[in-house]
Amino acid sequence: MPRHLLTVADLSAGELAELVDRATRPSLGTPLTGRGVAMIFEKPSNRTRQSTEMAVVQLGGHPVYTRGEEIGFDSREPVEDVTRVMAGYHAVLTARVFDHAVLRRMAAVDAIPVVNLLSDWSHPLQALADVVTMRQVHGSLAGLAVAWVGDYNNVARSLAEACVLLGADIALAAPTGYGPAEHEVERLRLLGSGTVRVVTRAVDAVRGALAVHTDTWTSMGQEAEKGTRAQAFEAFRVDEPLMAHADPAAGFYHCLPAYRGQEVSAAVIDGPRSHVIAQSHRRLDAARAVLSFVIEES
Repeated sequence: MPRHLLTVADLSAGELAELVDRATRPSLGTPLTGRGVAMIFEKPSNRTRQSTEMAVVQLGGHPVYTRGEEIGFDSREPVEDVTRVMAGYHAVLTARVFDHAVLRRMAAVDAIPVVNLLSDWSHPLQALADVVTMRQVHGSLAGLAVAWVGDYNNVARSLAEACVLLGADIALAAPTGYGPAEHEVERLRLLGSGTVRVVTRAVDAVRGALAVHTDTWTSMGQEAEKGTRAQAFEAFRVDEPLMAHADPAAGFYHCLPAYRGQEVSAAVIDGPRSHVIAQSHRRLDAARAVLSFVIEES
């Protein structure tokens, strides 16, 4: 059966640890020699496209990039037909989509491995890059104090899943109405040995943290909410006064693109505590690890 990766929670703690180890190896061989990898992008991207294409090439394969409008999910062709046709050409189908349900439908066909390059629910390759970077900077993730400041979005969810699975302790800070629901917190707590704490003040999450993460206040598809969100998140900007509450050795992390002066100050993201460029480079390592894993497990 094909091995899909739609969310970090699709993995066991042991499997995620294995992926972290894979991502630190200089070479993973060429398991994609003579094989194609479909890359369907409903949403544009810099890091995701660059890292995934290069990962396929480094694994010996051939990436084929296709824009969402070229396919037209459920307007030009049903999702299931697209998946079955792609399966005749490629070894893996990867997709960056607006609606996570599209990925579930692809995976339900069970023709070839389906890998989530981003959806409104989850961003597993970003989370893998995040934990790989944190391990390289801070050592073991077990017991690591991690803070998330901002919207509980797809990136936050995947990071939280990865942290709990690997034994880190994550605090999630968001304004009322923008944090995780209680049933979501309970789901996270059952995933692994790490802990989850939810607060409504940024300083309460950051205090003593060794890794401070944030993301844009307004994700793609939420543009109509930009003004409302700017007001709601005004007190959740990661700046130097906020970072002063973190551990003196704390690092700053952002999945990019970043908007200086909004969710993060220029002094923080461009300062000596920032690991965002190294973090973005780990996206290539994450893509190589995941693609090799799903090929071997299928």
